[in-house]
Amino acid sequence: PPKSRLIKPPVGGAFGGKSEPFALEFAAAKLAIVTGRPVKILYTREEEFYAHRGRHPMAMRYVVGANADGKLTAVDAKTRIDGGAYSSFGLVTTYYSGQLLTLPSFAPHYRFSSTRYFTNKPPCGPKRGHGSVQPRFAFESMLDRLAVRLDMDPIELRRRNAVTEGQTVNGFRVTSNGYLECLARVEEASGWKDRRGKLGFGRGLGMASSAYISGTNYPIYPNEMPQSAVQLKVDRSGVVTVFNGASEIGQGTDTLLATLVADELGLDLGAVRVVSADTDLCPVDLGAYSSRGTFMNGNAALAAARQIKEKLAAVVADELGVHPKDVFASRGALCAVGREAQAIAVTDAIQLAEARFGTLGATGWYKSPPKLGGDYRGGTIGASPAYSFTAHVAEVEVDPQTGIATVVKVWCAHDCGRALYPSLVEGQIEGSVYMGVAEALLEEHVIDERGLHRGPNLLDYRIPTSLDVPDIVSFLVESHDPEGPLGAKEAGEGPLHSSIPAVANAIFDAVGVRLDRLPFSPGRILSALRRAQATEGRS
Repeated sequence: PPKSRLIKPPVGGAFGGKSEPFALEFAAAKLAIVTGRPVKILYTREEEFYAHRGRHPMAMRYVVGANADGKLTAVDAKTRIDGGAYSSFGLVTTYYSGQLLTLPSFAPHYRFSSTRYFTNKPPCGPKRGHGSVQPRFAFESMLDRLAVRLDMDPIELRRRNAVTEGQTVNGFRVTSNGYLECLARVEEASGWKDRRGKLGFGRGLGMASSAYISGTNYPIYPNEMPQSAVQLKVDRSGVVTVFNGASEIGQGTDTLLATLVADELGLDLGAVRVVSADTDLCPVDLGAYSSRGTFMNGNAALAAARQIKEKLAAVVADELGVHPKDVFASRGALCAVGREAQAIAVTDAIQLAEARFGTLGATGWYKSPPKLGGDYRGGTIGASPAYSFTAHVAEVEVDPQTGIATVVKVWCAHDCGRALYPSLVEGQIEGSVYMGVAEALLEEHVIDERGLHRGPNLLDYRIPTSLDVPDIVSFLVESHDPEGPLGAKEAGEGPLHSSIPAVANAIFDAVGVRLDRLPFSPGRILSALRRAQATEGRS
């Protein structure tokens, strides 16, 4: 039998960095076993910078072909990846850098080559938008260059090449797609047609789009068992407890599961309690990664709740003299179509059901479809039961004297399938935009030739304060995925990807220079402006 019990408290700020255990966690656990006492180990900020599993630096070279009418013909991508000292999730990162590029607008012919190198630096691993944010920056910047070369609107270029149904060029199955609506929403809200290229030197609009997975078909621990599971305990007092192994890291998994169960059974949200991430009490869950929480844990919770609902409907149907299929839940009661005035409180229905069926409980589980992805080596990596879609427009102001770029406003439309908890989805969009803008303008993880971090603290490693955050306008696009829980898809990572290239493309619209390296610091912008001026002077 297991000799240890793991209870994970609510811990925020994961973003992929907690996907694998760190050395201090093993050391703390071993010391606790040896001493029989509680053990706490705390990293200094500098130690954390050296132990981190941050985003991989990538050097990318893309060749993109298109016809004169804007139809993409082929993409050839070559990527070199700096992995740091250890493997981490590097194999997946290497595949993701090519696999996840083929949505939402793409060509019918594709080749990619990715190589990850070991270097004498802190190890890199999965970070929000794992393996896809860097290639998205490169590709969406290329599409903007292509649109300029073809004298075509960048949004129209993406519309003409949208992958709207069926399979992608690398064999991914698309079950729902709100991409075109995402483009339309940000185009209209930003005044794109009337304002792009017309704001005067120093101010510009840029756009980009992206897609991401809703859970991965390839489990992090490969086996044939369910990828998510939920157990429900129904008390005769009308309180339902949800036992689930999912990790609440600030993304709202606990709230989501409570909402789904409460909605299905007609209970007040306060009547549903969630016990999560306790290895002695909860069924196994594979963790908070690959934006799988809503889709996989949500489907498992819904499956369990529907088993309880079926029993409640049976006893209510007998009481009201109707067919069980006519029974529905609404605001604390179970009603029947055409007999709403004779509703039975959910608590009473639970007691009737317990009297007939015995103690009420149920289990639900989710396992992705058996065959997803292409028939080639690595074809299952990036294969997902559903894909989300996103479009960004960014408005940026650039001071040509100082090189300082300021993101003024960002419009982001995200296809989340169905917004089960709209305020949580909006929060994920806003957090993604914040993180994207931070990566675009400020954050830089620099290791010198001695292997020392140049800024191992939050004074030198800059992140935006509340005063630096742009105005963010969020749009929820609901495409209703046929396999998602009540139609839902992911929203935790997808809204990040296209924010960085949107900022880059807006800088080009503002001052006419292309930036191909992050971050877009004042020094790099000034250097690009001076090179452009020197080129103009020679011509």
